[in-house]
Amino acid sequence: MYICCSLTLQPLQPASDIFIATLGELGFESFEETPEGLRAYIPEKDWDEPAVAGLPYWTSPDWEASYQVERIPRQNWNAVWESGYPPIRVGSRCMVRAPFHPPAEGVNFDLVIAPKMSFGTGHHQTTWLMLDFILDLDLEGRAVLDMGAGTGVLAILAARRGATPVLAVDIDPWSAENCRENAVENGVPAIEAVVGDARAIGGRNFDCILANINKNTLLADLPRYEAALRGGGRLLLSGFYVSDLDDLREAAGGLGLVYQSFRERENWVAALFEKPDGSGL
Repeated sequence: MYICCSLTLQPLQPASDIFIATLGELGFESFEETPEGLRAYIPEKDWDEPAVAGLPYWTSPDWEASYQVERIPRQNWNAVWESGYPPIRVGSRCMVRAPFHPPAEGVNFDLVIAPKMSFGTGHHQTTWLMLDFILDLDLEGRAVLDMGAGTGVLAILAARRGATPVLAVDIDPWSAENCRENAVENGVPAIEAVVGDARAIGGRNFDCILANINKNTLLADLPRYEAALRGGGRLLLSGFYVSDLDDLREAAGGLGLVYQSFRERENWVAALFEKPDGSGL
């Protein structure tokens, strides 16, 4: 069983973005924006109502917020997506769509993503930002790691752009399964999808690491990312706000990673770092 936490937010923004980020850190797996606010889903075993009720954002002077809770069966996100999510265009070269949408025309990368229980359809700003960055990276023949892979959409675009091998890691078994299915659907079945956290990297090394998670997890896992990144490699991070960028830059800089640039979309950020040649493998 799952817990559905239905939030009523007025106005919707920026409250929705703040609650998505905060609830994500409490273990919520998926989110669905509604006209009234937001629905957030978490396995019943992970539900901690005192932690949710204790969030300071319920009494913000900038919005009105309340929530209701109901127990629901494990949900198929295909049904949720089909109920109203349009295809998402990323720049002029990429489209992310569901299997029931017609094929995209005039793009280099037509990605077909069936979300099931996983997060990552391109609708959230952080996923869009990561896809936008990936379109500009030279990944031909590069080893790529996608941490917090969700549907696998980032790993799939990387593989479609020539990355090999590609490892996709997520703590949710359903996400790993969903990633494998989506990889086959998009013609890149060689993507390796595994269940785990940053420890699943083991002793492997990569030319590019993608991590769209949340600020706290990124800060905790940065040392593992740095150790796994080859000299001259790129680290692309997202899942945090503009106000968090300095903290990520400081932590990455302390590990010898060099900040390159960032992109912003509705207050969310993706930031690119590089490991200097000669500092590692």
